[in-house]
Amino acid sequence: MKVIRITGYEAEPHLDDVSKPVPASGQVLVRVRAASLNPLDVKLQRGYMEQFFPLTFPYTLGTDLAGVIEQLGADVEGWTLGDQVVARTDPTAGGAFAEYALVPKEFLAKAPSTLPFNEAAGIPTAAGTAWQALFESFELTEGQKVLIHAGTGGVGSFAIQLAHRVAAKVIATASGSGLDIVRLLGADMCIDYRREDFTRKLSDIDVVLDTMGGEIQRRSFDVLRAGGHLLSTVMPPDDTLAAAHNVTAGFVFHASDGQRLARVSKAIDQYGLRILVDRTVPFTEFIPAFQHQASGHARGKIIITFD
Repeated sequence: MKVIRITGYEAEPHLDDVSKPVPASGQVLVRVRAASLNPLDVKLQRGYMEQFFPLTFPYTLGTDLAGVIEQLGADVEGWTLGDQVVARTDPTAGGAFAEYALVPKEFLAKAPSTLPFNEAAGIPTAAGTAWQALFESFELTEGQKVLIHAGTGGVGSFAIQLAHRVAAKVIATASGSGLDIVRLLGADMCIDYRREDFTRKLSDIDVVLDTMGGEIQRRSFDVLRAGGHLLSTVMPPDDTLAAAHNVTAGFVFHASDGQRLARVSKAIDQYGLRILVDRTVPFTEFIPAFQHQASGHARGKIIITFD
C-alpha cells in the first residue's frame, strides 16, 4: 500500500510502498478514503513534540482519517466490515496518511451520515479539541460570552458553531474574507485582528479559547471577567498572570477518544455543522499541501484523499 512517511525529524515527507498491515487484538484495519492535516503533523515532523510524542522512524504521518472498516482484529465487538468510520490515532503511532490504517477500537466512531469522507476526515482533532475545550474543560452554557481566536482555523471554526448551538454569545477574531466566514459560522461579533485591538473592544468575557499563544494569549487575560476562564490549545498559560487577573487558565491537551468523537459526529448530523475546508488534494500532491499547513495560512482543514 501507499503511505506518506518521514525518516527522521525535519526530514521531507515522501511517498513509500509498504505491506498492508494486519490488525492485532483490539484493532481494526480501515481502508482510508480521506485524511486531514493538522498543525500537530508539522510539529511532529519538526521534532517539536518529541517530549510528548516520541516517534519511531520510519514514521507514517497523520492522525485524522475517515474510511471503511476492512478487517477486524480479535476482541472487537460492535463493529462490522463495511462500517463507515472516523478516527484519530495516537500521534505517536500516526498512520493516517496511508491507503490502510490500523486503529485501536477505542479510537473509532461512526462517521456522520450527512458528510462525504473528504469532509468527515476533517473532524477528529479540530472538532474534538473544540468540544473538549468548551464542554469538558469548561461547561459553556446559554448566554455566556466566549472569545474564539483564529475563527477560520480548524479548531476555531468548529468552536464557533458549537458555541452558537448552545446560544452562547460568540465573538471571533479573523481577517479579510475570514470575517464573512466566521459570521456565516455563527459569530455574533467579529474582530479584524489586523486592524482592531480586541482588548479595547471587549470586557467581561466568560471564556477565551486561545488557539494562537504568545502575545495574543497574554493580552487575552485583560478581557476576562473576574472568575473567567482562559483555555489554550497551543501552550500552557501563565499561572502568575491568571492569578493576577483572578481567573482560571488551563491547557487543553487533546487526547484521542472514540466516545467524544462519537458525540461530535452526532452533533454534526443533528445540527448540520459545517466542515470548513481550505483545500482537498490527492495524496500525490501531499508535499505542497503540507507546506501550506506549515505556513499557518490555511483557512479550515486541508484534506488528503486516497481514492
